[in-house]
Amino acid sequence: MKNVIKSVFVLVAVMVSTVAGAQAKTKKQDMKKKILFVVTSHDKKGTTGEPTGFYLGEVSHPWEVLHKAGYEIDFVSPKGGKAPVDGFDLTDAVNKEFWENKEYRNKIEHTLTPGQVKVKDYAAIYYAGGHGAMWDLADNTELAKIAAAIYEKGGVVGAVCHGPAGLVNIKLSNGKYLVEGKKVSGFTNEEETAVKLEKVVPFLLEDKLKSRGGIYEKSGMWQNHSVADQRLVTGQNPQSAKSVGEGILKELGK
Repeated sequence: MKNVIKSVFVLVAVMVSTVAGAQAKTKKQDMKKKILFVVTSHDKKGTTGEPTGFYLGEVSHPWEVLHKAGYEIDFVSPKGGKAPVDGFDLTDAVNKEFWENKEYRNKIEHTLTPGQVKVKDYAAIYYAGGHGAMWDLADNTELAKIAAAIYEKGGVVGAVCHGPAGLVNIKLSNGKYLVEGKKVSGFTNEEETAVKLEKVVPFLLEDKLKSRGGIYEKSGMWQNHSVADQRLVTGQNPQSAKSVGEGILKELGK
């Protein structure tokens, strides 16, 4: 009889342990299924009066990669609310798919404020470009703290084109810049000159990334170029947006 009771206790203990383990695993998996996209709130190119905002393809193409892989995407901007959009080209099938997705159209038009973000919910943070990013992402300390916290808990940080403007002032708890000693890319000086905005933007992104200790990489103008280094994934221009999404997904799978 004692052996039977002992066996029952052992069986119950195993079952409890198995359930607890499964719940912990499920919780861990759930934690890894959300990514935070950062978009600009800025809608003018300096004093030119020309409109700008986040570049639609730099949201839609990484979104397609990560959304199809099972990740839920949330959006945050410096001011929250409706984010201004640039590069609005619905002949791009991926742009069209994103823009006509009711759930995500609603999210991009009702972005979170930095204060509403719960760092523990996200496995990665990604900064979309668009020229607006040059004016309001670099000096946003709230977003910088969010990105540093996600990175330091083992998460991935990504950015493309002008999105890396949001990375230039991120410091880690050791006092070093996030990009220091890491391979990094972003919109080149040549590309900025080609679009005649090299004297309009508040700084040249390539130069700033280098000044922060980033090991800057680039290809020819408008060529796809992305790089991943120590859970930091960056891309040069709009043409690199999908490959940055793929790079983030690969890093998350490690």
